Amino acid sequence: MDETGVPIGAANKLSPEMSVAIDKAHGVLAEAATDAKFSVDLRNAKGVVVGDNARQWNTFWELPKSVRRLLIVLLAGVLVVSTGFVVVRWIVPVFAPVYKTTFLIDAAAGDLASVTGALTTVVGNSGERDSQSLRSFGGECGSDDNTTQLVGFGTGNRQEIADAARSVRQGTKATLQRGIVEAVGDFTTPLSLKAKQVNRIIVVTRHGRDACDPDDEFVQAQIRDRVAAAGLSIEFRFIGYQVSDDGELTRLAAQLEQQAPAFTDSPEELRRVLAWFTTIEPVLRSSQSVVNVLNPTVDKLNSATKSVQDGRFDLAESALAQARAAVVDLQIEDLDGRTGTPDAVRLRDMSVRLRALQAEVVAGAEALLAEARSGRNPAGPLDVYTRAAAAYNAEAKKMTEALTSLRAQAPGGVR
Repeated sequence: MDETGVPIGAANKLSPEMSVAIDKAHGVLAEAATDAKFSVDLRNAKGVVVGDNARQWNTFWELPKSVRRLLIVLLAGVLVVSTGFVVVRWIVPVFAPVYKTTFLIDAAAGDLASVTGALTTVVGNSGERDSQSLRSFGGECGSDDNTTQLVGFGTGNRQEIADAARSVRQGTKATLQRGIVEAVGDFTTPLSLKAKQVNRIIVVTRHGRDACDPDDEFVQAQIRDRVAAAGLSIEFRFIGYQVSDDGELTRLAAQLEQQAPAFTDSPEELRRVLAWFTTIEPVLRSSQSVVNVLNPTVDKLNSATKSVQDGRFDLAESALAQARAAVVDLQIEDLDGRTGTPDAVRLRDMSVRLRALQAEVVAGAEALLAEARSGRNPAGPLDVYTRAAAAYNAEAKKMTEALTSLRAQAPGGVR
């Protein structure tokens, strides 16, 4: 009993009716917890209590369908533009050709067969990686078809150019001006790849002047303006075949600041000159570039290594940095695709050897500098370097002589 005399627990004892009511309530709750399915819409909820102290606020926005579609289109547009920029800025230039060449041939009255025959003979030995095209001129003054692009720019199209040359139809008048102007325009068509090194037009003509405009100065000005408008450095190689008035063609080349034309009289001479410009001149240029890039680096290393003994390591390091930066991979790549003649093969092989020998000179200079900095006797590394430099200089001399000999065979006044 408690202090009041009531038995302990009696105050908390439920009546039978109350106990039955509580048991029924428990049963209803248990059944609801087991069988009920809840669907909660939180879009208008102000918050949800998590645990005892945290409070989470939820905010929902539902955009109209038109706005959502606009956002998707904008995001897709940004992605496309970004991808396009990457492709144009970094990927496309990797595939650009070293050379872009247009063959522009005169189809006006005359010995067209010799011109097309010479082209079909020599084009097969042109560079494998060159992007080339073919255009002809000759027809009625003012006619839309007095010049025609027969084959567009592309690599690996040498056979296509040869086949198209055989199908050129004879024209009437030599529309030289329009042929050159349109040939320049071919280099600036949309999405065209720019050449890494050389854009050029090889013109083979049997006429020294334009047949439709007697004002030679006007013709020259028109061509100059079109070249300037193209925004490219374009080289011209003029070959006159059985040209009676060679003075005008010479003046045109001079006005364009190009080398003097080469004039030929026989089909055999025409083939030789066309082959020179098509196959030999690019080989000479790339080979000469290899010499021009590598020779100065070895000369500087030769001078710098003499300063090593005086403790002027800074001079040697500066020369080494320049030698390491001398890269001729692009020139070698170009020569690799120009092995159609024995001269091309020989100069390609010499260029590859010269690059390898320059690498040995650089390695020898690095070893010499490291030995000198360590305070040890540099006599051994100096001997290795000296032998590497001598081997390089000997090969460079042979290559220079080969280039000089081949250049002496250039047609006409071309040197």
